[in-house]
Amino acid sequence: MSIKDVVKEKYGQVAASALSNRDEGVRKVAEAFGYLADELSSIPAGANLGLSCGNPLATASLRPGEVVVDLGCGAGLDVFLAAARVGPTGRAIGIDMTHEMIVRAKKNAAEAKLGQVEFHEASIDKLPLRDNSVDCIISNCVINLAPDKEPVFREMFRVLKPGGRVAVSDIALKRKLPHDLAADLQAYVGCIAGAISIPEYERGLHSAGFGTVHVVPTGADLNVYRNVEGQCACCSPTTEGEEAVIQVTRFSRGGVSKQEGAALRANVTAPLARYDLNDLAASVNVYAVKPDEA
Repeated sequence: MSIKDVVKEKYGQVAASALSNRDEGVRKVAEAFGYLADELSSIPAGANLGLSCGNPLATASLRPGEVVVDLGCGAGLDVFLAAARVGPTGRAIGIDMTHEMIVRAKKNAAEAKLGQVEFHEASIDKLPLRDNSVDCIISNCVINLAPDKEPVFREMFRVLKPGGRVAVSDIALKRKLPHDLAADLQAYVGCIAGAISIPEYERGLHSAGFGTVHVVPTGADLNVYRNVEGQCACCSPTTEGEEAVIQVTRFSRGGVSKQEGAALRANVTAPLARYDLNDLAASVNVYAVKPDEA
């Protein structure tokens, strides 16, 4: 099974869980990374699964009528918040390779009744979008999961209009990872082992054609994942000795409880429990602009 297949399987299981914005731990993780309580209460509860490592909308500066695309949209958290900013004359488009996430996002969209929202099941390195058709690209803790990031950067550049911008929240490495962590597939799914350094991020975006590029640490505490009781976020470690193995077949039948969903997310990144996440990596804001003459 490839890394991509494992990522799809694990996040598909989370999408099938009962986790939502109604859970205190899920809300606290989002709020720790800059989302306001009023924002979270304005969207369908099922759109927030506690998978954030930042808030890309804080730097996106979206305007009415714009087209915004969310790479790795999950259940739609940032898509719905973006839709409110671009308004009925704009479009907010979510892209995710995990079928279960798209199913959940479309269900949330039906609840929200927003005509400017749409979701597509696709990989972020092969976007189902026309050249020069997008004003802004956002993403939240997803690009680190791409095994090969260069095609992702090239696709971002291709679909953006000249002068279009990137406003991404992600994880970047501060130093070389310990061997056991770098080689651990579960740590990859947990947003750490697949991350690259800030210089690598900047070089990759410049190589794709972007002019202005900034990758800036936010200073957010990544250990918030372990400090919020009952949360289920992307980089959450399990407590020592905790048993959180959940069979895939249980998820395929549906009806997964909040507790099982939280346990799954903890199990996904159990290797991280041995490390101080802030020593290894940082939450970063990524900003880039496609040149006007491109």
